[in-house]
Amino acid sequence: MTEHEDIKRAKRVVREHVWKLLDRERASPTPTVHGKIPYFTGVEAAARRLAGLPQWQAARVLKANPDWPQLPVRVNALAAGKVVYMAVPRLADIRPFFHLDPKRLHVPLDQAAVPEVAAMAAPKVDMHEVSPIDLVICGSVAVSADGTRIGKGAGYSDIEVALLAQAGLLGPNTVIATTVHDLQVINEPLPATNHDFTVDLIVTPSQAINCPPSRRPRGLSWTNLVMDKIATIPLLAALAAERLKDSPDASDLPRQTSMTGPGRRYRRCARRCSCQSERAATTGRYLAKPARSRRSHGLGLAL
Repeated sequence: MTEHEDIKRAKRVVREHVWKLLDRERASPTPTVHGKIPYFTGVEAAARRLAGLPQWQAARVLKANPDWPQLPVRVNALAAGKVVYMAVPRLADIRPFFHLDPKRLHVPLDQAAVPEVAAMAAPKVDMHEVSPIDLVICGSVAVSADGTRIGKGAGYSDIEVALLAQAGLLGPNTVIATTVHDLQVINEPLPATNHDFTVDLIVTPSQAINCPPSRRPRGLSWTNLVMDKIATIPLLAALAAERLKDSPDASDLPRQTSMTGPGRRYRRCARRCSCQSERAATTGRYLAKPARSRRSHGLGLAL
């Protein structure tokens, strides 16, 4: 077993521990939090505590995850006149963020912050249309006081932060914060890889924890992505296809052993995924408009 596999296994152990702990202590109004970013008792209290902090008050532009536990944070941000870029669930569109501008929304703010409503009420934007981010909000399964976090294992938050970093949208003063239940704060070191970002601020219903300076990526770490993940995220598939077009021998991309060759394989992924947004609307899993045609200059990222 490799070191990377050891870390993945250790993370799974932590997730299972926290999910079982929250369920056992009935720290969620839902029947179970297993397999999810936990919707914990006190999500509104944690959001209010965050809203009282100077890091929040100084922020004008936020990037937020679309999970339910952080809904009160998104609503508070919109109510305070802040612009929120909310990630499209599962990054299932080549335009990966909803642009929630409270001055332009024509639905109640507490509804606009819900992904299914945002899909109909707010535009999705390319990376080059995103403004520099003052505050990143992420969900977590477990965190430690040194800022190490563990998500639910899908990797979307890491990809979102990496995309922002690669586009030059995270500055030295950008704060990365998470809201969690007190039981999710682990008083021992957590496993992490070198491409995992850490948080600057942990907020629970009862306390705010300032962490050491955060570790954040410079951009996408292609060597830590697998073909299946790239194939399900339209923007990654498009970026991979462009990368191979510019450098057919790119050694850091996952390779496809098919006779069609990796370049064609990624282009096929990009075309297929860019159509999935429209088809997914009929499944009830995700509401979206059809993606625009892909243009390399529209990706807003350095390849």
